Amino acid sequence: MKLASLKHGRDGRLVVVSRDLNWFTDAFLIAPTLQAALDDWDRTAPLLRVLAESLEHEAVPRGRFHERDAAAPLPRAYQWADGSAYVNHVALVRQARGAEVPDSFWTDPLMYQGGSDGFLGARDPIPLMDEAWGCDLEAEIVVVTGDVPRGISATEALDHIRLVGLVNDVSLRNLIPAELAKGFGFVQSKPASALSPVFVTPDELGDRWNGGRLSGALTVSLNNAPFGQADAGTDMTFDFGTLIAHLAKTRSLVAGTIIGSGTVSNRDADGGPGQPVSEGGLGYSCIAEVRTVETLSGGAAVTPFLKHGDTVRIEMLDERHHSIFGAIEQVVEAG
Repeated sequence: MKLASLKHGRDGRLVVVSRDLNWFTDAFLIAPTLQAALDDWDRTAPLLRVLAESLEHEAVPRGRFHERDAAAPLPRAYQWADGSAYVNHVALVRQARGAEVPDSFWTDPLMYQGGSDGFLGARDPIPLMDEAWGCDLEAEIVVVTGDVPRGISATEALDHIRLVGLVNDVSLRNLIPAELAKGFGFVQSKPASALSPVFVTPDELGDRWNGGRLSGALTVSLNNAPFGQADAGTDMTFDFGTLIAHLAKTRSLVAGTIIGSGTVSNRDADGGPGQPVSEGGLGYSCIAEVRTVETLSGGAAVTPFLKHGDTVRIEMLDERHHSIFGAIEQVVEAG
């Protein structure tokens, strides 16, 4: 089933959305918000599934679903932790600045704790006060967990994944070096991220969801030009079970925890850095990566970071070219 939150107060109003994303029906009588549904998932999930099937058969009141009316499925969450499951991305960025990748990066996931008190809706603008901060998009996969016990194994953790979606994890690249140099991690360099209009239960994804990985091209366009189409299931060093287990090693996780995959990144067919879409490659899921490739190949980065007025679109299509999660489509605005 597919779930969304229409804009309403701080936490939205939970609705069930049809598989084709054209219709919704109100789920208020089951749970007023998505967080409330996650808190009582054993009771609410079966009822929401029945409602979803009734919506498909036009057996319940329904309205047209417009992605612009949707808030983030979880407008605010108890926890947001972003991993870096595609070590190819990390390796490229470090290579560009002459730093080696420690062997541990291939066995022990990188992860940081992000700000979860406010997520942008999929059509909300990206507010950018200063273009000199180096605003970047980051197209990623996210999962939402139920309650997760401390010390869980990677295999057991997969059973605690409730929902899957997309995120644009906005980064201010030129603020990152000074913050990391302090040794305490990201704060100012990680503003609010945007979530896809709908989140989807893993069973809805069919064969695309396997072993804690989501397969399929994550399409990214920048100013209406193709920018990336990396396959999310390829070159993913750590599956989501491993990421969840990593986060839960010393603490339990509460229902509604959001965990990101990190920037989706594929190697080229020859094992080297990916090539631009315009040159027949799979492109990139963030500007930093293409700038890294430009630096390695030509000695200097050419592609600029996001400017006011730029438009970013992130989406994943199914076999019939229908949107699975809806599209994140944002304009960068001065703010």
